[in-house]
Amino acid sequence: MRVVVQRVRRASVTVDSRVVGRIDAGLLLLVGIRQGDDETTLRWMAEKVVGLRIFPDQDGRLDRSVVDTDGAILAVSQFTLYGDCSKGRRPSFTEAAPPGDAAPLFDRFVEYLRMSGCPVETGEFGAMMDVESVNAGPVTLVIDR
Repeated sequence: MRVVVQRVRRASVTVDSRVVGRIDAGLLLLVGIRQGDDETTLRWMAEKVVGLRIFPDQDGRLDRSVVDTDGAILAVSQFTLYGDCSKGRRPSFTEAAPPGDAAPLFDRFVEYLRMSGCPVETGEFGAMMDVESVNAGPVTLVIDR
């Protein structure tokens, strides 16, 4: 599993001119599910993401999590995170889980995120999505498991 975490002031996802997910301050997650990911991976990643201390405290140090700041999460499925560009000019996506396997795993990951108490919005799995964000910082991290 690979997740790109962006600390944002606001973010939204639109499908066919319809907003399907929107948050104010919090985290935008681009989520790639790999073949072989399982419940243990999903749980670990959700706990890691919600526990990341990447928001400033009163002294400006990065010492608060999205939970500590009453922030929200926008999770967007992104199989292209597993695009292998090492050969040729066309990425290979053989590491990415097939949609039939990835969709329920993505949904389960979102359930684990919601267990944190944070409001969680999502994109639309498998749709062509327009993702807009205003980064805060910017702070962007890539987490692999």
